[in-house]
Amino acid sequence: METDRFIEVLRREGGLLAAAAEKAGGEAEVPPCPGWRVSDLVRHQGIVHRWAAGFVTERRMSAVPIAGESPEDEALLPWFREGHAYLVDSLVAAPPDLECWYFLRAPSAREFWARRQAHETTVHRVDAETAQGADLSPIEAGFAADGIDELLTGFHRRAKSKVRTEAPRTLRVEAVDIPAGRGGDWLVALSPEPPQTEPGGAGDADCTVRGRAAELYLALWNRGPYEGLEISGDAAIMDLWRRAAAIV
Repeated sequence: METDRFIEVLRREGGLLAAAAEKAGGEAEVPPCPGWRVSDLVRHQGIVHRWAAGFVTERRMSAVPIAGESPEDEALLPWFREGHAYLVDSLVAAPPDLECWYFLRAPSAREFWARRQAHETTVHRVDAETAQGADLSPIEAGFAADGIDELLTGFHRRAKSKVRTEAPRTLRVEAVDIPAGRGGDWLVALSPEPPQTEPGGAGDADCTVRGRAAELYLALWNRGPYEGLEISGDAAIMDLWRRAAAIV
């Protein structure tokens, strides 16, 4: 996906998150994030937006902790909307050759931050809509496939990943609504080390999970059910994923 497309998704998803949070109310529980209420969710996402914008606008070249202050009660949502707009505007204005710190492999810093914040905000928009008890807003298949790729080839390559097996095992993920060769197929190698994922990897797998890209996106980010997916082979591998792969 193009960077500008990620920015447009980020713009839309932040608006949807705020609208869902307003309807749910700050005290509503957030089922995908045990212990959180909607006010915690809005506060977290607002701090993350400002943290990300800081790298883009200040050209920070090293990591800084995710931290910040936020207002309470009726001031919280306007504060969130202000920070979201600031991040979007910062990415729109950033040059293609932006240089700053980022933490997953990407063609450029600008593309990384646009992509990361688009998916971050989409996942937490789902959290807000779940807290509201509303039907989830749709996720476009190509964007969902990109988010699966970020999760598998980015987040779970890191040492922080807890998806480990004592003996080598493999998991294939297939998005059935993405044409062959267009980025909807991944082979994940599991072992005592962090998972290693090969997009479009050949060979048999111990377990295969298939579904529409949006359904896989929600399930693999632990935001949606597995019941509608087709799981074949060793289902214990998917049970491991459910237990160990959660990212808040």
